[in-house]
Amino acid sequence: MRVEIWSDIACPWCYVGKARFEKALAAFPHRDDVEVVHRSFELDPGRAKGDVQPVVTMLTRKYGMSEAQAEAGEDNLGAQAAAEGLDYRTRGRDHGNTFDMHRLLHFAKEQGRQDELIQLLYRANFAEERSVFTEGDERLVELAAEAGLDAEAARAVLADPSRHADEVRADEAEAAQLGATGVPFFVLDRKYGVSGAQPAEVFSRALTQAWGEHSPLKPVDQGDPAEGAACGPDGCAVPQQD
Repeated sequence: MRVEIWSDIACPWCYVGKARFEKALAAFPHRDDVEVVHRSFELDPGRAKGDVQPVVTMLTRKYGMSEAQAEAGEDNLGAQAAAEGLDYRTRGRDHGNTFDMHRLLHFAKEQGRQDELIQLLYRANFAEERSVFTEGDERLVELAAEAGLDAEAARAVLADPSRHADEVRADEAEAAQLGATGVPFFVLDRKYGVSGAQPAEVFSRALTQAWGEHSPLKPVDQGDPAEGAACGPDGCAVPQQD
């Protein structure tokens, strides 16, 4: 079974939602048969790469809230993150363009290191003092190497704006087709969608329901089984002479 997760590194609820989903997945009896794929979704796609500002400032300008309201929201998010065992800096974080991070995540997917990288990007953005937006490509290269990727290869991806750009845009177009207007957005076997950082119990029910419909195919009544010879691990059936 495949679970696709549309998310953005700048999205705090994606950070929390990933932890809640993983808690449900860890307790799921068929967890070893679940493939998790991370998809791209930019919360602020029109922001220029060099346009970086404090999170609280961004919230006051984008949503028209007061600084006190923005700080209270960050405090609430910090408490929600802490409840999931996550570190979260409620003050002093930056907000910026995440397109290059998404391109790098597609490169990591090719190398089988996507989940490792997205977790490190979340940690760097939400828990660490260093900014993932102001230190340039070398900060992202450093995180890519920590995730087990080749540093020079990661640097080459970031140096070429066209690398994996189409994959990012395709993910975003697909999210729109599926009706996703925000993230995190979880799609289970292309049958069920879960919006938002739901409690682990909701993800557990969704996994169970999706797995139930993912069960082996029911055979069609084929009449005489002898008419349908087939090959298997032990060889091929040989028609018997009457």
